[in-house]
Amino acid sequence: MSEPIIVVQRVTKKVADSTGSLTILHDIDFALAARESVAIVGASGSGKSTLLSIVAGLDTPSSGSVVLAGVDLFTLDEDARAELRSRQVGFVFQSFQLLGNLTALENVMLPLELLGRPDARAAATEMLRRVGLGERLRHYPKVLSGGEQQRVALARAFVVRPAVLLADEPTGSLDFATGATVMELMFELNREAGTTLVLVTHDPAIAARCDRQLRIEAGRIVESTRRDLQPA
Repeated sequence: MSEPIIVVQRVTKKVADSTGSLTILHDIDFALAARESVAIVGASGSGKSTLLSIVAGLDTPSSGSVVLAGVDLFTLDEDARAELRSRQVGFVFQSFQLLGNLTALENVMLPLELLGRPDARAAATEMLRRVGLGERLRHYPKVLSGGEQQRVALARAFVVRPAVLLADEPTGSLDFATGATVMELMFELNREAGTTLVLVTHDPAIAARCDRQLRIEAGRIVESTRRDLQPA
């Protein structure tokens, strides 16, 4: 059996507040296999997005470890973690996070250019066509609809063929119908690419499409279920 692509071990996150110390995450443990999908669910303020940021190496835990693609993230400095993310991780955010001064094509080309890919333009063009935006290559984000902007974000995330995709409430800024279309596309791209998906969502219907669900309450995993609804 192959090694898990993500291993989170005893991750705790504490921050200082006016009362002293606030624990956001308590001893979080889970592992994901390649191609597996997991939804992290729970109420606002439960620690979901903090956990996702730590898995990405964007935030650091107070204790515990995260191993991503065989590398212990927090034995690396910030530059080395950024370099690992550029090769292994794609991101999709609720707020799209597109660069407003770049066209759709330039936004998707950017991660490839940072990797020194000579085929950046051709690969980005093909990926935008794949998400249905072949006629919008030269448009800037301000003239794209919310659904179109999120499809650009999906193209940018998948164009590097990441081992792991991290998605934080990707339909949170979209209406129901547009969100459903974007999610269908995201799951389709994820299957095609064989990517491991970690998805933060409030939507039970979206969560139910993942192989596993981890429910967080007050910073603790209180339930872990698989798609057959049997306890993990």
